[in-house]
Amino acid sequence: MGPQPCVPCEAFNRLNTQVRDGAISQAAAMKQMAGLLAAIKDYYYGAGGKQCTSAEWVFPVEGYGPKAIGGTGDKGYKAGGYRYFDGNRHGGHPSFDIFIRDRNRDDLDDGARRPVRVLSMTGGIVVARETAWDRNSRLRGGVYLWIYSPSEEALVYYAHNREVHVGVGDIVRPGDPVATVGRTGLNAHKTRSPTHLHLTFLKAKDGHPVPVNIYAELLKRKP
Repeated sequence: MGPQPCVPCEAFNRLNTQVRDGAISQAAAMKQMAGLLAAIKDYYYGAGGKQCTSAEWVFPVEGYGPKAIGGTGDKGYKAGGYRYFDGNRHGGHPSFDIFIRDRNRDDLDDGARRPVRVLSMTGGIVVARETAWDRNSRLRGGVYLWIYSPSEEALVYYAHNREVHVGVGDIVRPGDPVATVGRTGLNAHKTRSPTHLHLTFLKAKDGHPVPVNIYAELLKRKP
């Protein structure tokens, strides 16, 4: 018999979609969040998930390093105005855009001529994903993943992917391939936007996701 499905992960995925689409009140979403994350944490360790610290993190774009982060230093990181519970309407940009070499905008690395893999930066468990984006969608993140790291009580968001290669409830280790870099999302698919991974790290202690600037940690990771 295979592993039992992660029921609280599936519930989180549904909740995240409701939050994203403004289909649930913020108060109701907040009430559910803390309980779900606690249940996911229990599932993770019960299913053999390992304790992982930031010392084990890897750079989330294979073959690239901190020089691929857009902007000067962390000046593109703007936490002001961001609230997870605002969903697709959120403000701010508490994130890092990590650009690949793709001059002709075909989702392929210009040198290797193949898709670039997105790696799980942390250990954790996949709690939400979207794979059905199309060009008429107003969804900003496009094809995305949320991975919850119980060790750090953190939610990590990987957006604008070409494809996702893990499912809700999958347990991952730092460095595991989870997706490929793409151009999906309301603005990311436009020709003017260079191909990149959009990375967000939220501390979710007590069920209230708050953005954290992890630039100093990203600088320590080598290609």
